[in-house]
Amino acid sequence: MVNNDHTFINGGEVNNHNQNFPPLVISYNEKIRPILDAVDKLRRLNVTQEGIPLPTIVVVGDQSSGKSSVLESLAGISLPGGQDICTRVPLIMRLQHHPDPVPEILLEFQEKSVKIIEESKISEAIGKATVEIAGNSKGISNVPLTLVVKKKGVPDLTMVDLPGITRVPIGDQPKDIYEQISGMIREYIKPDESIILNVLSASVDFSTCESICMSRSVDNTGQRTLAVVTKCDQAPNGLLEKVTTNAVNIGLGYICVRNRINNETYEEARNQEAALFETHPLLSKIDKSMVGIPVLARRLVEIQSVIISKCLPEIVKKINEKLNASIVDLNKLPRNLTSIPDAMVTFMQIVGSLKETLQRILIQGAFDEYENDQRMHCDARMAEMIDELSKDLQSSVKFSESFLVEEMKVLEETNGIRLPNLLPHSVFLTMLKRKVNNISDLPVGFVNKVWGYLENVCDKVLIDRCGNYPQLLPLMRKATHYVMEKTKVKFVERVVEMIEMEKITDYTCDPDFITSYNKLMGYRTQFLNSMSNVNCTLNVEGFGTVNTRHLSSVSANTRDQAYDLKMKMTAYWKIVLKRMVDCLALQLRFFMQKVVNKEMEMEIVNEVMVQSGGIEKMLDEPPSVTKKRELLQTSVRLLQESKEIMEKVMDDIVVTSE
Repeated sequence: MVNNDHTFINGGEVNNHNQNFPPLVISYNEKIRPILDAVDKLRRLNVTQEGIPLPTIVVVGDQSSGKSSVLESLAGISLPGGQDICTRVPLIMRLQHHPDPVPEILLEFQEKSVKIIEESKISEAIGKATVEIAGNSKGISNVPLTLVVKKKGVPDLTMVDLPGITRVPIGDQPKDIYEQISGMIREYIKPDESIILNVLSASVDFSTCESICMSRSVDNTGQRTLAVVTKCDQAPNGLLEKVTTNAVNIGLGYICVRNRINNETYEEARNQEAALFETHPLLSKIDKSMVGIPVLARRLVEIQSVIISKCLPEIVKKINEKLNASIVDLNKLPRNLTSIPDAMVTFMQIVGSLKETLQRILIQGAFDEYENDQRMHCDARMAEMIDELSKDLQSSVKFSESFLVEEMKVLEETNGIRLPNLLPHSVFLTMLKRKVNNISDLPVGFVNKVWGYLENVCDKVLIDRCGNYPQLLPLMRKATHYVMEKTKVKFVERVVEMIEMEKITDYTCDPDFITSYNKLMGYRTQFLNSMSNVNCTLNVEGFGTVNTRHLSSVSANTRDQAYDLKMKMTAYWKIVLKRMVDCLALQLRFFMQKVVNKEMEMEIVNEVMVQSGGIEKMLDEPPSVTKKRELLQTSVRLLQESKEIMEKVMDDIVVTSE
């Protein structure tokens, strides 16, 4: 329960007894006013667009719940009202106790400031400003109005009044008016720094109110929600039970009020309200700490002081963090080049940085710059592709069910007039040529795959290095692609030549050939014996089980020659495949170094400086960079001003406490 100890009303202040206020509000008017002014200045600066939420009392309610009347009672002024939706833009109300009997009222919107001399003209001024912002229709806008009310006796408060919730479009309201309003409300009430002032009509079931559903969706514990119950005189039955049982979980409690009716003055309305809750047979049973506009004013003042005290250090911290981040981002932008020599120096720095990075990741195997991007760990990725090629090539070495059939066909096709048992060299070369032809697409496919990967790597580094000068990127990319494509053609030519060399002749000085051949020939006796076995199978180490049943009817001479040809080719084929993989790896390294160390740099310089006039283009800053620079400069100015505001407030707090 809340004691009615310190209450601001129209016309002055009532009894003030001892109260345990938070440190910042021991003497509220003197100490919290500068802090509240500082927060309001941040709000006017629109610091929330930098992702810095501000402590805010947000007024929400269903349409015709009496929101505007509650605000009128707090401020002692008249606001636009009517049956239709009357609040169509966020209305920021800054109330400030003003000792002068003459009020000062100001309406601020879209960098305009309108001084309102007569209180009776406030509604008209707000209406005109609303039309200017949201148009003549009944649509809404998220562009706020700020109404500054400096008036004797009003509580020092800043609140945001939002459009009332309506489900059914009226007149020329947009069909999605409910979605628009609910989206705006959620945007304002979602931050933890927001206090939700939920205005409810006493005549409705609180649990079915749209505003309650919305506030509970972002504040399910209710610790940020205060409920104001209006029209109590119209629906007194059961109200006591509603506000005491708290079925909808309102953490900050309920305040029941009676708003001004017809032409009552605000003083008359307060007197009528006090009499109502004193004398009504049902309403008088509600605890006095839960009734009346004065109680509501004091409660809001207390809540506001607590939330500001709580949020102030975090606001200062976030402003500093955002300011530092914006300065860093601004410094990362390229400096605006104004002369050809400046552009030349910058261009050569970009080319040098590109070359150095490619040398590190492609030649030296470093990847610290792209530690979290495995695609840029180039040595590992290229090793994987080479291993994959080796496995694909090795899969061509196998003994199958048709053991020696291919060799016997070659013997038959190359048969000629010659001495028996003499195996001519042409037989082996014919067999070799067929095998090389069968795998010739694998080395070429490897070149296409690995070179495509390298092109992507170069593109990535290129974008990273000259992203700040996008006018250079097309020219440098054109030069890079040209060099890469030209080198790829040479690489493919070398690979094709390598394949052709393997088909032309057979040669190796690798001693493993003789060793492997002799080992395979050692299975000859077992091979001959296998054809007389029941299973007709032969186990060859490294190749598994071979079926020889189909060879029993073949002549011994043909069979022996086919076996010798098979084993000689098997031993030699291992050498060929190993040589291909080694050669491809060496060629890859060779062409990579040639491109990175020399050809790419030369082609880029030629394209940018000679062919395309790219140096002059660097003097024209791209619109995207200019826009980003302007946004960051605006952000830095805003945050610096915000920082100065908060530093002054914090200094004043320290001085006051001392």
